[in-house]
Amino acid sequence: MSASLAAPRPRAARCIMVWGCTSGAGKSWLTTALCRWYARQGLTVRPFKAQNMSNNARVADGGEIGAAQYFQALACAAVPDVRMNPLLLKPEADTRSQVVLLGRADAALSALPWRERGPRVWPALAGALDALRAECDLVLIEGAGSPAEINLMDTDLVNLRTAEHADARALLVADIDRGGAFAHLWGTWSLLPPAQRARLRGFVLNRFRGDAALLAPGPQQLERLTGVPTVGVIPMVRGHGLPDEDGWSIEAAAPQPLAGSGQTAQ
Repeated sequence: MSASLAAPRPRAARCIMVWGCTSGAGKSWLTTALCRWYARQGLTVRPFKAQNMSNNARVADGGEIGAAQYFQALACAAVPDVRMNPLLLKPEADTRSQVVLLGRADAALSALPWRERGPRVWPALAGALDALRAECDLVLIEGAGSPAEINLMDTDLVNLRTAEHADARALLVADIDRGGAFAHLWGTWSLLPPAQRARLRGFVLNRFRGDAALLAPGPQQLERLTGVPTVGVIPMVRGHGLPDEDGWSIEAAAPQPLAGSGQTAQ
């Protein structure tokens, strides 16, 4: 068959990435919501997270993946499969994790030091993302922790390298209920390399409660400093039924009453 008669190669899906200022900022929640919203617009959507560190896993097509990507797939009306979370790290101790690559435990990778794993696993991670992009309209990519961890930036696969490989446009979410959200957003933006900073299209304030008028002039001042608008304010939502990625939740972390004392534990 001549080149002129060859079937055109499918265009790779566009990618939106959700970064967070911290772990627990709401990346999984926001990514799940966006998966459902875009799917309801008639797009074929797939979730992706290059690397998860969690013991909260689910069985998908091909093996284990993080629970967050399992439920994100369901939100997209897609069948969960291992390409959506190709690397899963299951902590066994403070300094040791079992490495699950494409759904299967890998003893050799588990034995490697952290910084030596990246070159070994990146081809599988990139290949999984490329395969998903070839079969859908949009991939919603979840980051991990923060993209501005300067001690890990040279080996960061899940945030910066994935964003670059996908040429993704990014949102950055902060948990305003913890306090310090504007500082978290500005600090993360300022520590990002310029090329990655240019990917940011919007800031998101998550878990807001109270009088929305009190936010001003914070978003306006932040946009003047960074050029990035605050595009969303998400209210505090409890009882949504989605498991937290690492089994942590606001409710679980809150002080609990001491039995029979009427006081809270500090």
